[in-house]
Amino acid sequence: MKALIIDDERLARAEVRRLLDDFNWVDVVGEAENADQALALIQSQQPDLLFLDVQMPGKTGFDLIEEIRGDMPRVIFTTAYDEFALRAFEVNALDYLMKPITPDRFAAALTRVREEPAAPENQSALRSSDQVFVRDGDRCWFIPVSKIRLLESEGNYTRVRFENQSPLIYRSLSTLEQRLPADDFFRINRQQVVNLHFIERIETWFSHGLKIWLKGGEECEVSRRAARAFRQKLSL
Repeated sequence: MKALIIDDERLARAEVRRLLDDFNWVDVVGEAENADQALALIQSQQPDLLFLDVQMPGKTGFDLIEEIRGDMPRVIFTTAYDEFALRAFEVNALDYLMKPITPDRFAAALTRVREEPAAPENQSALRSSDQVFVRDGDRCWFIPVSKIRLLESEGNYTRVRFENQSPLIYRSLSTLEQRLPADDFFRINRQQVVNLHFIERIETWFSHGLKIWLKGGEECEVSRRAARAFRQKLSL
């Protein structure tokens, strides 16, 4: 596995290299001390893994992530600041290591790297067993994808319904739909994506459409355009 170490402190980069001595399956293909250097290396080396500092002169580690095009490498943040942990999970970082990094904590992060399957077509694709970070204002949740029963478009925002919660997040429904596991989620109309495991009842509806009731109490209409694929998916 090819890795880059990105940190403005030379000693911090050297420490990550030292910790990697016990992991001969990781090949460090470059180091960078700022985001611009890192971006050039990412484009030329196509690494699988980034050890990424948050606070660097100029652009932050989060700025770098936003500029990466194509397949996103897996990211382990290495930082002296704990206040960025929630944002790290929001961008789907694999782990968040606080400096000074202990060998045991480092080994646990590398174990996650080996256990996390690669997704060659879409590195950010989610599985039902994954947990996602959701924030609405000052309220935050870590929830399993499998517990999301319904997503509803509200302009450029999406209402995410799980348990008795319904936060509104700044992501389009189409963007979220691309990341959801296709075996479990289905877009029933222009405004809604449902988790198939939460369907409680289905009835025929007007204009060859369908109406479904979810276990959370919501009533949703499957559009005529989506109804045929929906029936095929559920073998109706």
